[in-house]
Amino acid sequence: MLVVATAGHVDHGKSSLLRALTGSDPDRLDEERRRGLTLDLGFVWTRLPGGAPVAFVDVPGHHRFIANTLAGIATAPSVLFVVAADEGWKPQSGEHLAALDAFGVRTGLLAITRADLADPARALADAREHLAGSGLASIESVAVSARTGAGLDALRQRLDALHASGPPADPAAPVRLWLDRVFTADGAGTVATGTLTAGRLAVGDELELAPRGRPVTVRGLQRLGAATEAVAAPARVAVNLRRTPREAVKRGNALVTPGSWWRTDSVDVRLDADAAALPAEPLVHCGTAMTSARVRPLGRSAARLRLRTPLDLHIGDRLLIRDPGSRLLTGAVVLDVAPPPLARRGAAAARAGRLAAMTASTELPVQLRRLGMARRDELRAMGVRTPDEGAALEPGAVRESGTDTRTVPDPSAVPEPGTSPGSSGGVVAVGDWLVDPGHAAGLRTRLHDAVTAYGAARPLEPGLPVTEAQRELGLPEPALVEALAQGRLRVSEGRLYSQSDRDRLPPAVGEAARALLEDFRAAPFRAPTEGRLKELGLTRGALALLVREGRLARYADVWLPHDAAGLALARLRGLRAPFTVGEACRALETSRRVAVPLLEHLDRSGLTRRDATGRRTVTGD
Repeated sequence: MLVVATAGHVDHGKSSLLRALTGSDPDRLDEERRRGLTLDLGFVWTRLPGGAPVAFVDVPGHHRFIANTLAGIATAPSVLFVVAADEGWKPQSGEHLAALDAFGVRTGLLAITRADLADPARALADAREHLAGSGLASIESVAVSARTGAGLDALRQRLDALHASGPPADPAAPVRLWLDRVFTADGAGTVATGTLTAGRLAVGDELELAPRGRPVTVRGLQRLGAATEAVAAPARVAVNLRRTPREAVKRGNALVTPGSWWRTDSVDVRLDADAAALPAEPLVHCGTAMTSARVRPLGRSAARLRLRTPLDLHIGDRLLIRDPGSRLLTGAVVLDVAPPPLARRGAAAARAGRLAAMTASTELPVQLRRLGMARRDELRAMGVRTPDEGAALEPGAVRESGTDTRTVPDPSAVPEPGTSPGSSGGVVAVGDWLVDPGHAAGLRTRLHDAVTAYGAARPLEPGLPVTEAQRELGLPEPALVEALAQGRLRVSEGRLYSQSDRDRLPPAVGEAARALLEDFRAAPFRAPTEGRLKELGLTRGALALLVREGRLARYADVWLPHDAAGLALARLRGLRAPFTVGEACRALETSRRVAVPLLEHLDRSGLTRRDATGRRTVTGD
């Protein structure tokens, strides 16, 4: 379906032209017909010579109804721009052109109407001069007369060609249906209409009514007055909402795919005009929605908008900013739907610099370079296409880079001068998190440095706790720390160690360990006394380090060689079962102080079994 909105100065024949093309009157209201003046949006349709349907959204031309006009053209894929041959370009023509440019409408046709009343050549030249430099500079034109019918066939042919040349809409895109009319239908309940510009709607779909987030269900659908089970964009569509009261829905609301849009009352934008020219509190239009806002300029071409009513947005969306006092209209493109606070001194100036370098691209590598890292669902809500879930971080998966990194998350980070975004293939995936490869490389370096510094400052303590590393790097989840550690660090029992630290001991501890192991060589089950440990300088911390490094084994308050359990089991197999503790002491050539905790360890390990009398039998291999 081709969907076209009209535009042009009041009384230049927009509604008359649609009546001649479709045979239907777009003026719905009695007052409109009585006054001969379009006050609100009108909707008519017909079929083109090639058989495709074309739906028109007729807009008011008078500046007093500019809010209604903007609601009509904001979601229009194409425009039928009308200029009367006998009057030429007028002020409202320019206002409508500014609005179309602001909303990014780039396709359509120029119709020189009332060609029976004056030579259309002069009005056409005048219109071409004003269209030059706009997004509609190259649209084709046709001269028509709604009264005589002259040029109508040519207009239909041009509309047919416009339909054939239009890019296909994305059927997999999330739905955001801006509502332009709401009414109650007998036997059906609440019905809302709008222009579906992307995605697909079907009966039974579960949607949200933005901005309040009210869950709604599609009870029924109509396309050009006929019931249907599903509608694909682009199309005019009427949606019957199940169990939704009429008073809960109004023009400016939107039906959206849940979780696929970022609902926000604060947004950073790049302006089509100088920020200094904006009023402090303009009106902001997006789709059919209109809300007041407060403007904070951030440099010459960017600003932060604080919206009174939240909007469901994507990065790259087009907004129109309007000053009702001066009738100034300017466009803006959304750069950031979740901008950082500007609380610190100098934050606004720094943010202005970042915005000057920021793009509205929704490519994944571009946005990850800006954010550092983000969840998949957050990126999707911002309008960024993300890879399939399930990818895991493998050793070496992070591409090393010299890119400067910042504490994560840093929503204001931008690419450094002279660098370029990485490819989506280099993105690091950890669960639901996606990390920019350059940022991940920087995090890995910082993590390695933190582990090294921790080990140097506390040589007798265990490695750096994962939770402490998480705080140090500002990461949201411990799993990210463990994933970034792969390949360069080892993780054991919630702590991080350098691979090179596996056999590293402080010199004094290493020398004492060698002396103690020499003692064990002569008598492996003769545990060192407190005096001997003190003589060797082995503190509790040093002993714990030797246990972690696999040099010793601890049984209660007894320290023995790391392989003491295996050595003991070999000797105990030579005893007649069941044996007593005393018999075990003689076999091991040690005291009960050592034998009891060692035997209890073998019991817990299932290598020996103790009976009711306290005697034991070797059971393990």
